[in-house]
Amino acid sequence: MSTSDALTPDLPGRGLPAASDDRVGRNPSARAGRYPDFETESDPDLAATLRHYARLLYKRRYLILSILAIVGILGTVRTLMQTPLYTASVRLQIDQEALKVVNEGNVTPTEGAGTEFLRTQFELLKSTSLAERVVKLTGIANDPDIFAPPAFTVRSLWGPHSESAVVGKDEAWRIEAAAGLLASRIAVRPVPGSRLVDVSYTDPSPDRARQIAAAYGEAFIAATLDKRFEANAFAKTFLEDQTQQLKIRLEDSEKALLAFAEREQILVVQEKSSIAENNLAAANAALGTMIAERIKNEQLWTQVEAANAIDMPQLLTNSVIDTLRGKRKELTTEYQEKLETFKPNYPVMVQISNKIAEIDRQLAAEVDTIKNSFEAAYRSSLAQETNLKSRVEELKREVLSLQNRSIRYNILKREVDTNRELYNSLLQRLKEVDVAGGVGANNVFIVEKAKRPGSPSSPLVLRAVLLSLMLGLGAGIGVAYLLEILDDVIVTGEEAERITGLPILGLIPKFGDDVDPQSELANPRSELAESYRSLSTALQFTTQHGLPNTLLITSASPAEGKSLTSLAIARHFAIMGRKVLLIDADLRNPSLHRKLGVENTVGLSTYLTASCEPPDAIITTGIDNLALITSGPLPPNASELLAGPRLLSLLTLGREVFDFIVIDGPPVLGLADIPLLAHAAEATAFVVAAGQTRKGSVPAALRRVEMGNGRILGVVLTKFDARRAGYGYGYGYGYGYGYGAYTYGAHNQLEAKDSRSKVDQSVA
Repeated sequence: MSTSDALTPDLPGRGLPAASDDRVGRNPSARAGRYPDFETESDPDLAATLRHYARLLYKRRYLILSILAIVGILGTVRTLMQTPLYTASVRLQIDQEALKVVNEGNVTPTEGAGTEFLRTQFELLKSTSLAERVVKLTGIANDPDIFAPPAFTVRSLWGPHSESAVVGKDEAWRIEAAAGLLASRIAVRPVPGSRLVDVSYTDPSPDRARQIAAAYGEAFIAATLDKRFEANAFAKTFLEDQTQQLKIRLEDSEKALLAFAEREQILVVQEKSSIAENNLAAANAALGTMIAERIKNEQLWTQVEAANAIDMPQLLTNSVIDTLRGKRKELTTEYQEKLETFKPNYPVMVQISNKIAEIDRQLAAEVDTIKNSFEAAYRSSLAQETNLKSRVEELKREVLSLQNRSIRYNILKREVDTNRELYNSLLQRLKEVDVAGGVGANNVFIVEKAKRPGSPSSPLVLRAVLLSLMLGLGAGIGVAYLLEILDDVIVTGEEAERITGLPILGLIPKFGDDVDPQSELANPRSELAESYRSLSTALQFTTQHGLPNTLLITSASPAEGKSLTSLAIARHFAIMGRKVLLIDADLRNPSLHRKLGVENTVGLSTYLTASCEPPDAIITTGIDNLALITSGPLPPNASELLAGPRLLSLLTLGREVFDFIVIDGPPVLGLADIPLLAHAAEATAFVVAAGQTRKGSVPAALRRVEMGNGRILGVVLTKFDARRAGYGYGYGYGYGYGYGAYTYGAHNQLEAKDSRSKVDQSVA
């Protein structure tokens, strides 16, 4: 059995960590095998956000300052070259007045909320019709200077007509053009919480500004009065016409009512009752009195008729009966006194008895007379009651007949009343309009007259300069932020951590094209050598047993510095005394043989095709403890060769001979090489070129590595420019003087004060 066959192990027996280990580094999001899209933002705290924007401003400071200077200078020059403009204002008080023809003769404005009313007045102040009135009032249309726009003023904003275009036009055209200019230059500013409004006019001439502002106040008052007079005149004409029509209708309705009353014999003595109704009411009242009298007489007659004695009150109160009763009593008393002396047949006694009998006869006759009088009174009352009842029934029939005939009468009467009320109302309103039309009071007053402005209202140099600077600063920041959004390359370590979800193992500074990286690596105090020492130090703490046995170096795209990183890591550990094997596994575009100046006739492809054994492919370099396997001739089927068992055999044999194996892999791109190499290697370091690698390509590349079940330790950020990233001078200070490396991993922020001593201690 050949040596290569004997050294070919099964995959689980390679001594690598199990698949369940932390195969994607120590970042929790990376352990889950999920990489955020490059658009996804984390939720940093306020301090981190402020630092981010501070770095952005520092990074684009020259662009921001340039835009600020350009805009500020242009704004200042434009301001200084502008024609001074003067603004004159007139303050008006506008009281609200209800939109009525008259208000019961009251011409005083009524107070109210008036939001819509005041807004209407403001629009009227800005109307072209009022501007035409001002033009006619001031004669400003004949002033050619009114049409000349100030310097550095957009002509379309200052006015629709130029000075030359007005020449030769008729007066009507000039008035219309001037009115358009005034309407565009006027400003209406209401005073909050009051009925006051400031009407301002701006013009290059202070005298003309005052003249036009004052004319605006006078023209608005005159326009309001004209509108009021026009409303009164229209109302007066309308009311006169309606009054005349109602007068004719009232006369016609009154004639119809009178004719109907004459034809139907309807006489109304009061407003609410007729003669028949009054007669019926009187008859009813008399009937009630007669019935009461009849009942009284009937009761008296009944009592007297049934009585046999004269002890009734009706009889006793009679003077005749009372006199006769007194005489009879005297005779009876005399008879009784003489009866003691004389006998009843004694002539004197008989004479007295005859007198008593005569008095009794007279009493009986008088009682009969009284009874007959009561009966006669009863009979008379009964007859009168009967006659009066007949009269009442007759009057009822007359009233009912009158009511039936009064239906049409009432209809006509109501029409007469309605026409009379309408006529009186319109006549009253007509008189009010006549009175209101002659009143010259107005609801608009001039509170403060326009005065000649003593200083220009614009341009305000200080404010204009400040506004230009603020505009330039805002534009500069906006452009900087826009460029930052459009710039989708990874620049800082924070971006690399956020996008990959992996810790930063090291930051490799950018060097110029005139710098020889081999010479820089050979100089232990160079910035490049110091950064790679920091990276190598960080690699010693990435696994449980320290430095991984085999490390694959790859990147998302070509020319990101992975070959130099592989060489620098291998060189560092070789100088530290470890036996290191460097393998150029980029079978499509190898570069390590050129960097080390060796032949590439026999190498990895030669071994993978079984054309040689491992010792034949390994060559020495000029660096102690560092061996190299070049890529060899470029094969047409690189993926098939890497998928074979000889790659695993080579790595197994190499771990027995060498302390550390570094594999310089090809870029991920979309090829199958990296998943195969990541599967064979114990760990993988992903190289990202700052300012070159696109944010969208990194997550896809990491997923390709993960497909091979590769254990990704972290990210190496190469070509890092601290000033472009916005960190300023202080961030790169340590690199220049060898004071340590700045790494960003949550568990890998190392401060290597003496990198060489730390490596020695770790190896020991």
